[in-house]
Amino acid sequence: MRRPTAQHNHDHAFTAMNAERAEGLTVHSRRNMLKAGLAGMAGLSLPQLLRTRAAAAETGRAMAGGKSVILLWMTGGPSHIDTWDMKPNRPFNNRGPFSPISTALPGVQICEHLPKQAAMLDKFTIIRSVDARKSSHEPNRVFQTGNRLAAPRTNPLGDKYPAIASVVSKFHGANQPGMPPYVAFMRSKSHIGYAGYLGKQYDPFIGNEAADLPIYSLLGEDTGKTSGASLFNLPLGLHQDRLGSRSALMREFDRLRSDLDQSGSMSAVDTFGQQAVEMVTGRRAQQAFDISLEPDDVRARYGKHLWSQQALLARRLVEAGVSFVTLDLSYHTASGTWDNHGIPGGVYGGISKGLKPLLPLFDHIVTTLVGDLDERGLLDDVLVIGMGEFGRTPNMGTQGSTDGRNHWPVVMSMALAGGGMRHGQVIGATDHNGGQIKERPVTPGDLAATIYKHMDVPLDATYLDPRGRPNFIVDEGSPIAELF
Repeated sequence: MRRPTAQHNHDHAFTAMNAERAEGLTVHSRRNMLKAGLAGMAGLSLPQLLRTRAAAAETGRAMAGGKSVILLWMTGGPSHIDTWDMKPNRPFNNRGPFSPISTALPGVQICEHLPKQAAMLDKFTIIRSVDARKSSHEPNRVFQTGNRLAAPRTNPLGDKYPAIASVVSKFHGANQPGMPPYVAFMRSKSHIGYAGYLGKQYDPFIGNEAADLPIYSLLGEDTGKTSGASLFNLPLGLHQDRLGSRSALMREFDRLRSDLDQSGSMSAVDTFGQQAVEMVTGRRAQQAFDISLEPDDVRARYGKHLWSQQALLARRLVEAGVSFVTLDLSYHTASGTWDNHGIPGGVYGGISKGLKPLLPLFDHIVTTLVGDLDERGLLDDVLVIGMGEFGRTPNMGTQGSTDGRNHWPVVMSMALAGGGMRHGQVIGATDHNGGQIKERPVTPGDLAATIYKHMDVPLDATYLDPRGRPNFIVDEGSPIAELF
């Protein structure tokens, strides 16, 4: 079998990627928070959202209500063979150190370190034939955009293709005024997707500083410190009534300009702008990010781990009106904690040392989240996705390790739940050693189309590039038929 030639450079300096440059809504001071809010908090651009909804109403196309997506991004690329597509009858170097266990689906087995998911696999769909060709990481763009051209390492324009979440932000918007449509909790800016050609108003709202969360080291150790949730604090001496006065002054200025406007567009801008400021001064977003408002028993159910608390916040956010939440499940800021090469002396633990501790944690997170959504009657509206950017090599032993696996963009697995879709099934299959797709390939474009269909985003929608050329939001894909 011929292996892909792409290798991983572990000297992860972000010089060429402008790592020092902030992306999304990144706020370094309370004063910046106010400025960002007045400009359209969280990259939402509420005026634009309201115009979109108004236009939809005029044309008779209703916007979807409570539909949303939570993406559990397993940064680095988890091994499909050691999670959802085990090969127990193969030699050890191929099958790996873990054993399979039975699941709620007769005849279907998954890894022994995912027992909770195994017990409720009837609520999940496992896709074992995801075609990850051209997907890489640092940055992780192909699957977060649904476009194979979104690979900045090989395509100079790769970072211009909009993230699926940004497209949802533009064509669907938030489910509730006062909430950002796209929220991400990130460990590194290279781990998540951005708006690209759509414009920065559709970039993610970076939620790290909006909630009081534990701070972990690059090796996954709890430092005992927290982020402080300082994002919503207004600058000293500036209160809600004063902000309201500034809003009134802005409206008066816009009314002066509207006197010269015969089309009425300035009047619309004034109305949308007023509502945008009201969003900033409201309490809905602040309360959604305040995890202390959650009952103690629910907080205990999720647990104290950083990723567990972020999962709880994801549920709170979609419940409050956010349309798309991405959780960057990584401790370190390089290629990702799931990049299990097992290089001696490095942070990239192999299958036994690196992957094994992650699986029970992920198992707890995904099942607690899905179970909680189900109990609250939200699961039909919320699509939960667990995935990374590619699979791992069929055989262990790479770059000096004995039990690590290298990148394998030929095929990977992913898990889905909720969204009112048909679950309790396995889609696709790989060959005898998990190295090639045997049946039913699923592409990045198929994933994007599936999400858009769930979110009631028209699959034929387009956006313009800088040359004014229209680009379809779905690139060579269609909704995964087995899910609908």
